[in-house]
Formats: sequence, structure tokens, C-alpha cells
Amino acid sequence: MKIVIAPDSFKGSLNADEAARAIEQGVLKAHPYADTVRLPVADGGEGTLDTLVAATNGQKISIQVTGPLGHKVEAEYGVLGDGKTCVIEMANASGISLVPREELNPLKATTFGTGELIKQALDDGFTSFILALGGSATNDGGVGMLQALGLSLLDEYGKQISTGGAELSKIHTVDVSGFDERIHDCQFLIASDVENPLIGPKGASHVFGPQKGATPEMVLQLDDCLAHWADEVEKVTGVHLHDLQGAGAAGGIGGAFQAFFPSQMKRGIDVVIEHTGLHMALDGADLVITGEGQVDFQTASGKTPMGVAQAAKIQNIPTVIIAGSIGTGIDVLYQHGIVSVNSIINKPMTLNEAIENAADLLAKSAEQVVRSFFYHKTKD
Repeated sequence: MKIVIAPDSFKGSLNADEAARAIEQGVLKAHPYADTVRLPVADGGEGTLDTLVAATNGQKISIQVTGPLGHKVEAEYGVLGDGKTCVIEMANASGISLVPREELNPLKATTFGTGELIKQALDDGFTSFILALGGSATNDGGVGMLQALGLSLLDEYGKQISTGGAELSKIHTVDVSGFDERIHDCQFLIASDVENPLIGPKGASHVFGPQKGATPEMVLQLDDCLAHWADEVEKVTGVHLHDLQGAGAAGGIGGAFQAFFPSQMKRGIDVVIEHTGLHMALDGADLVITGEGQVDFQTASGKTPMGVAQAAKIQNIPTVIIAGSIGTGIDVLYQHGIVSVNSIINKPMTLNEAIENAADLLAKSAEQVVRSFFYHKTKD
């Protein structure tokens, strides 16, 4: 029996590799002689850098950059095993995990550190980039990142605006004369599972702002700020970001990359699948086990479990999901080769208890899934 184990991280408790090892432990308890293949994956959010570097035997480079609220943080960029491709994970420099929950403030949070990571990689000679956009604390339209790379954003008095989403309303002039010229000689692949436009009810502020600390009043303010920014960008670049698919990714930085960089967008999970060799690992498999912390209606939009299941379905391999918690709207998942969705919660417990015992709970859930699956398979 060959079982491919390809989970994402269980945020707040296990990274993708730890989750894969826990699942494998449960699988082998149920079937000690099973042929298991661990292949941790990600969908463009946190963990994408580690997954791609590990899968290709690459390396990571550490530097100090400006964090979301202006404090210095230690961040990394990755180099794939080919020695040519640089991976920038936005969450490393501008991520929500870098800010205490009580200090989250998308009016002030900046992507400047992400720009510093890109600049350092350019200084180090890289011209091919993978940009993983998930997990941001920001809603500044990517303006901080652009400023770090030399773009001048001036107010009506000709002074450089400060950082943060609230500052976008002050932009009067977009001056590209100092923008890093090396960018135009590079290739940027944007890994993101977000298709939201920049503004409006489905835009960055309304959909993602609240989880970054935005009150209802802030959401409206931020949406207006992004609309003004989009107007100014269109004057300079001719790119209409307002309703452009994917422009709302990571607080609008997806739009900044589309307007100012030679770039293309691709589902994060597809980028990871390509570089980790999942399709080859699936050859001859009887079952695929995937999972992540939360599975709900959003999973179908290109999250890790969906991407893994779609790859497995091509080879007629059933997929089982194990999740930390299960939300609403999961019925759509059963149309894509997923045979069941299972929670690791096996008795009443608090969230903290689930997080603290995630590895053990995940292993036990995997054991039960495999026992049930192969029992019914032999009965058939």
C-alpha cells in the first residue's frame, strides 16, 4: 500500500513537515508496512519558502528588514536548488505573525520590509523570483514595498508620504524615475491563491482587513485609500487595478506587482506542486492524505487540500483531508476527488488544548482514517 502524505501547516501548532510526520506516525500504526511518501506542501502563504527550499535542497539567506510596524525583524529569502531562483515569502518580512494581535493596525502596517528583501536579492544577483504573498499584516497596496525599491510617492506639497494604508489618500504624484531599473530585467512569478480585486465588497480591505485588525470604519477608509491609489497608478502605468483579478492579494500588493513588475500570477499550490514533484510522487499511490488547520468553503478556491486533491484526481487516486477544524460549505470539495473531510478533534477541548496536542491528535486521526479506508477497500 502506497500512501502519499502532503499536508500544509496547521497554523499556530505544526509546520507542514511536522504535520506530515505526525500523519505518517498514525498511518504506520494502522499499516506498519505501508509505503509512505512525505511531501509537505504550501499554497503561497506561510511555509511556502521552507517547503520550496527543502524540496529542492536549496538554502536560506537571513537579513534584517523593516517589520510591519516599523521595527527591525530578522527575515529570510530562499534560493532554490538550481541556485538561480529566489523565493520571497511576504510573511517573513510583513507577516501578521510578526505583530501581537492587540497591536494589529492596517492603517499603519507597511510592506517596506518585503521591498528590502527583494532589493537585497537583486543586489545578490538574482533575476528569477517566486513571490509568495499569503499571511500579510498589511493593507497598503504594496506601496511600502515600492518605496523600498525607489518609487517616490509625493503628497501635494512634494513630500514623500509615510508608510501604512492610511497614507495612500495623500498621494498626489507617482514618480517612477528612481524605481530600481534592474526589476525590468527580471522575471517574477506571483504565487497566490487570492483572486480578489483591489477594491469594493470583494476587495482587499473588506474581505481581509478585519482579520488584520480593521474595524468597520477602518475598512471603509482603507478601501477609499486603495481606490485613490489605483487611480494614481492608472495615470502612470495605464493598468486599471480597481477590479483586476488578484490585485487584492495580501492587502493589495498583488496589484503593485501586476502594475510595476514584469510578472505573472499563478495559484500558489500549483507553483509548489511543480517544484516539489508531487505528480511523480503520486505514481502508484493508493491514497493521498492532505490537510491544514481550517477547512471550509474557501478551501475550494485553491487552498492546499484542493490543489493536492486535483492533482491526485488526474491519476484516479482518492484524497482524504484531515483538518484542525471544519467550517461550512465543504460539500463542494467532494466534487474534486476528496472522499472525506475529518477533524482531529476527538472530544470536547479548548483551542489551546487542540494546539498543544496537535501532533498527537493528528496522528490518531490519521490512524483511524487509514484503518477505515483500507478496511472498506478490502471489503469491496
